[in-house]
Amino acid sequence: MEHVLDNPAWNALNTGNKAFAGGNDIAKYFPKEVSPFVAIPEISAENFNLLYDIIPFESHFIFIAPHDIVIPEQWKIVHYLKCLQMVFEGEVPAGFADEDLLPLTAQHVPQMLELTQLTNPGPFIERTIEFGHYHGIFDGDKLVAMAGQRLNPAPYAEISAVCTHPDYLGRGYAGKLLLNQAKRIKTASEIPFLHVKSENERAIKVYEKLGFVTRKEMSFYVLRK
Repeated sequence: MEHVLDNPAWNALNTGNKAFAGGNDIAKYFPKEVSPFVAIPEISAENFNLLYDIIPFESHFIFIAPHDIVIPEQWKIVHYLKCLQMVFEGEVPAGFADEDLLPLTAQHVPQMLELTQLTNPGPFIERTIEFGHYHGIFDGDKLVAMAGQRLNPAPYAEISAVCTHPDYLGRGYAGKLLLNQAKRIKTASEIPFLHVKSENERAIKVYEKLGFVTRKEMSFYVLRK
């Protein structure tokens, strides 16, 4: 049987993120301003063609597969990358302090967009914050680090947009934000996971130190309709 995380976007759009879902029982997508992820229940040329036809707008989209696949020619492959899918199997230390992490709201979106454009942790657009649970670290009024939640293929919840301004690296901000998210997700009786580019050795080492374990290498396709 296919693991829930082998098709995370499809399972998210049918469970934890179903309030965002557009499409039907064969092809689903998020609103353009929320997320570029699209999904089908099974990988086939027919389903890809249905996905192409059902999305009512042109844009760039991201499709996640558990292995390399053939994309039908009507789609243009803009970019392809490999990511490790890592699941949190550690424990949040007793007495973990996260009082300095502040909830992020709509008023912070301009700074969140600026930070993600600078650090490129993955797609973050105008309404991505609606996935919820975003927290940040500030230096005065300046947002210098953040993390939040993205795909929610129950019982798993994805930690995403983990990023730190280059001038503030090496201060442990990413680790604190990750443990804050892991603590929150586990308190909700869900399982934290994340995706990281396979070549990002620095980040992978941080995640492993915190208790994340690689489950599988996934194929990410950035497509244009």
